[in-house]
Amino acid sequence: MIKVAVIGFGVVGSGVVDMIHDNKNVLNENTGERIEIKKILDIREFPDDRHGFLVTHNADEIFNDPEIKIVVETMGGTKYAYDYSVRALKAGKHLVTSNKEMVASHGPELLKLAKENKVRYMFEASVGGGIPIIGPLSLYLAGNNINEIYGILNGTTNYILTQMKETKISFDEALKEAQEKGYAEANPDADVKGFDAVRKIAILASIAYNKFVDYNDLECEGITQIEAEDIRLAEELGYSIKLVGHTRKDGDKIIAGVRPMLVPKENILSNVNDVFNAIMVKGDFIGQTMFYGKGAGKNATASAIIGDIVDIIRNPGVMQEKVWDIKAAGLGDQEQENASFFIRYLSDNGENCAIITEVRKESEIRKIYCEKYDVKNIFKVLSF
Repeated sequence: MIKVAVIGFGVVGSGVVDMIHDNKNVLNENTGERIEIKKILDIREFPDDRHGFLVTHNADEIFNDPEIKIVVETMGGTKYAYDYSVRALKAGKHLVTSNKEMVASHGPELLKLAKENKVRYMFEASVGGGIPIIGPLSLYLAGNNINEIYGILNGTTNYILTQMKETKISFDEALKEAQEKGYAEANPDADVKGFDAVRKIAILASIAYNKFVDYNDLECEGITQIEAEDIRLAEELGYSIKLVGHTRKDGDKIIAGVRPMLVPKENILSNVNDVFNAIMVKGDFIGQTMFYGKGAGKNATASAIIGDIVDIIRNPGVMQEKVWDIKAAGLGDQEQENASFFIRYLSDNGENCAIITEVRKESEIRKIYCEKYDVKNIFKVLSF
């Protein structure tokens, strides 16, 4: 029997516990082992939950218990999750997480710590929710030189942009609707300002290029400045506006970031709507392949976590091998990358107009057009 502890009994943590309990027969068939939740660490009580009797407030009951072999961290953030992650690995327990902020901030250290303690640090659920992307990128595409990765990495912003396009409402109205449906938090900054997506693209870049890409150093632009007129005019020109995370190699430098882009209608990303994510990976031998599905949610994220647990159980002799170079990767200058741009401006009579530029550098575009017109918004056109 494999005994597991879960740290954080929120939306994702409860999903993990439910899945292990409800699908115990499937998991037993797929691993040859019975998997059991032994402890749940949380500061709250859950008297009405069927698993509430497993809750403890004492972390030592997890880290000092030799029966617990796998710890699942679903707290989010880094304030307490970092200490618990370090304790789990130092105690010789495999650690599985959905915490993208933790991976993006402390990935090199935790991977190294896992290797030193002959356990594994697994984080499939940190990018793409239930979409399998980290495993394939780390293993099945490992023989490729990864030329580019780009895609829609945040379901909340994609839902907002979809509603703005399909129902012709404003950003504020679409955000309110997303909050009412539970797709956006009361404080939506992590999503709408691009912080969530930039952490995810930093993780993917770190895996693809085996160097730590610090998200704090990346270009990060959200969707708060997008207006209904931008959506309408982009549609007229044959484009959709999407928040796109992107990374590629430029010689020995890595270019990565997140920003709203105009996606041509013929590009498959243009038709990825609502809370769905899609990630495109280009390798020198595989060519282009796409990973698509729900990028967030209780069940989708729990499914990815369980996948990591199954991997650990099926491969008991496999320990952490790959670690990221703890020295931050050298980053290329985004300005060196030529592209076309969408410019929305006001005409002399106050009407909204839009044009797509010829290929230029963004600084040149802004200088030329901002001096010439009353420019309201400028977006890059996806050209990957």
